[in-house]
Amino acid sequence: MTCASCAARVERGLNALDGVHATVNLAVERAHVEHDDTVSADELLRAVESAGYQAAVIGAAHEHPAEHADVPAGQLRPRLIGSALLAAPVVALSMVPAWQFGGWGWVVFALTVPIVVWGGYPFHRAALANAAHGAATMDTLVSLGTVAALLWSAVAVLTGAGHLYFEVAAVVTVFLLTGRYAESHAKRSAGAALRELLELGAKDAAVMRRGPDGLKETRVPIADLRVGDVVVVRPGERIATDGVVIDGATALDTSAMTGESLPVEVGVGADVLGGALNTTGLVLVRATKVGADTQLARMAKLVTDAQAGKASIQRLADRVSAVFVPVVLVIAALTLAGWLLAGQSAAAAFTAAVAVLIIACPCALGLATPTAILVGTGRGAQLGILIKNPQVLEAVKDIDTVVFDKTGTVTTGVMTVGGLAVDRGENPDTVLA
Repeated sequence: MTCASCAARVERGLNALDGVHATVNLAVERAHVEHDDTVSADELLRAVESAGYQAAVIGAAHEHPAEHADVPAGQLRPRLIGSALLAAPVVALSMVPAWQFGGWGWVVFALTVPIVVWGGYPFHRAALANAAHGAATMDTLVSLGTVAALLWSAVAVLTGAGHLYFEVAAVVTVFLLTGRYAESHAKRSAGAALRELLELGAKDAAVMRRGPDGLKETRVPIADLRVGDVVVVRPGERIATDGVVIDGATALDTSAMTGESLPVEVGVGADVLGGALNTTGLVLVRATKVGADTQLARMAKLVTDAQAGKASIQRLADRVSAVFVPVVLVIAALTLAGWLLAGQSAAAAFTAAVAVLIIACPCALGLATPTAILVGTGRGAQLGILIKNPQVLEAVKDIDTVVFDKTGTVTTGVMTVGGLAVDRGENPDTVLA
C-alpha cells in the first residue's frame, strides 16, 4: 500500500465480508480484523488479494513483520539521488532564460525522461496495478500528472511550439520520492524501536529437565518453555520468562520493565519478570507465564496495537482520502473541458488540467497522521514509554498535571547524600561512615 486510498480500498474489501470488522493502518501496512467463526483466514486473504494486494496472517503476538512495499526502501535512495542530480540542470535551464541556448529544450527533454520513467517507477507501477483492479489512488495522480507534463512538453519540443513543463515533471517526481523515502525511513526507525523492546527477552534458557539420568540442565529455545519449568539464571543473563524464585538470591535490573532505576534484591518466593537482567547471584526460577502471556510480550503487543490503531483525526483523513482521488480526476477533467468551452487554447486548457493533478499529488493528509502515530509510539517504546492507543497521543496536548506513583521512575538512579544531621556530641564523619 502506498497511500490512504489504498488502505481505504483494502478496508472496504474486508468489511464487505459478513461478520467482519476491519481497520487498516497504512503506516504499519497491517489490518486488525475482528470476525466470527463463519469467516476463515483464507477468505480474508482472498478479500485483500481481490483489492489488488498481498497479505499474510501474523502468527505469534510478538511477531513483527518486515516492511512489505512494492518498491523496497533500499531502491528509493538511488532513485531519489539520481533524480535530484538530473533535476538540478532541468530546473536551472527552465527557470533562468539567460542560461538557455540553442537546442536547450532537447537537453532538458533527455534529462527529464529518466527522472519520470526510472525515478517515478514506484508511482507508475502502483498506478497500473490499481488501474488493473479498476481503482485510482494518489499514485494515479502522480503518474498521470508527471507523464502528462512530460508528453505535452515532448510534443512542444518536437513541433517547436508551446510551453515546456519538463521542470514540473522533474521536480514533482523528486519531491514525492523524497516524501516516500522519508516515510520508509520513519517506518524502519519505528520498527527498530519495537524490535529493541522485543530483544530484551532471552533467546534461550537453561532448564532443569528430568531424563533417564535424573535432573539435567538443558538449554532450550524460549518457544519450548512450559509453565512449571525450572530455569537456571546465572549472573549477566536475562530472566527468560515470568516466574517465581525457588532457590538463590540476587539483584535484578528491572529498569526496562518497570522504570526502577536501581537493581532490586530478590530471594526465594519473589516474583520476577522476563527480560530483567540478573546482576550478581545464581537463581532458580519456576516459570509461571510463558510466551505471549509474559509481561514483556504484553508490552510489545501494546506498542504493536497502538501503532496499528487509528486516532480520530486519522479516521477523518481516511474518509477524505477514500474519495479524494476520484474527485480530483473529475475536477481535472472539468477544468480541461471548461477552458476549452470558454474558447481558450488547448495549451492553456491542458496546463490548467495538469496543474490540478500536480497540485493534488502529495496529499499529506492521508500520510502524515499514520506516520506520526507510528513514529510517536515507536520512539516512546525506545524511551521506555508505552503508549496504549493512538487516542492517548491526541489527549496529551490537554494534560497540565502528571502524577507519578513513585519517585524511582523519575530519578537518575545515582544515590547521593544530600545532607547529614547528627545528635549533639556525635561525630558527623563517624555517623556517615
